[in-house]
Amino acid sequence: MRERPERAPRADRPADPFVPDDVEFSQLDREVRGRLRTLSKEQAERAGKHLVMVARLIDTDPELAYLHAQAAVRRAGRVDVAHEAAGLAAYRSGRYAEALRELRTVRRLNGSPEHLPVIADAERGLGRPERAIVVGNDPEAALLSAESQVELAMVISGARLDLGEPEAAVAVLDGAVVHDARGVLAARVAQARATALAALGRVEDAELELSRFTQDELDAAAGDVEEEADEIVVFDLLDEPDEDGEDSEDGERSDESASDDEDELDDEDESDEEDELDDGDESDEDDELEPDGRPDEEGVTR
Repeated sequence: MRERPERAPRADRPADPFVPDDVEFSQLDREVRGRLRTLSKEQAERAGKHLVMVARLIDTDPELAYLHAQAAVRRAGRVDVAHEAAGLAAYRSGRYAEALRELRTVRRLNGSPEHLPVIADAERGLGRPERAIVVGNDPEAALLSAESQVELAMVISGARLDLGEPEAAVAVLDGAVVHDARGVLAARVAQARATALAALGRVEDAELELSRFTQDELDAAAGDVEEEADEIVVFDLLDEPDEDGEDSEDGERSDESASDDEDELDDEDESDEEDELDDGDESDEDDELEPDGRPDEEGVTR
């Protein structure tokens, strides 16, 4: 039998971040584990452990969470939950163009509109509020949960403010779904409404909005529009994966490319995905041959 020649590690491959010994594949949500079992057992285990690390770190160390998400994508490039983790980690770490690309890939793979609020906010992050509004008008936004519809409304209100349209910003937050918000989400809505009202010069109305909440409630509500940590841990996706879905290109796109219209972005992603599938296969084979490393002083394996 012909011996298989040894393959040298790919010089262009980034080093994987270290995964502590207490991280277990079983810590993932059952549905996520099911998604990953389309891979070999070894690849599923390794990708899954990086996803666990994304969930652990995304609130406290989004940069390191991003590195773990990239490691997961290198091993599970055809799996929606890997791209979801990459998109959310990119968003949390301010890589908005990359977040858009990854979350659009997720939507192509599973058909879910659940990340429309993050996609819209990423457009705002890139200085494109008009495109955030287009995202908010997506017909499938009506399929979002009530909480996600409120999140999207707050993003669109902010986009209207970006465009110098405070009256429209207030109007966006007058819907019935928004008024039904409770708890921390209601406090966040009040903060968004107060900002829009103040921009209109209605300072007393803005103060009245906030007066319904304690300072502790307002402090708890303060922060950017983003998904709750529990949702990220679970990676809550649709039940039926798209078996014919393709992964997107690896690596970050430039902001200049991301400024093209959405159709061009999608066309480029789809054509690049076909080329990247073969690279993903090679990456998987290399990973199966390479042992896990241990961390250096910076916590990265070599």
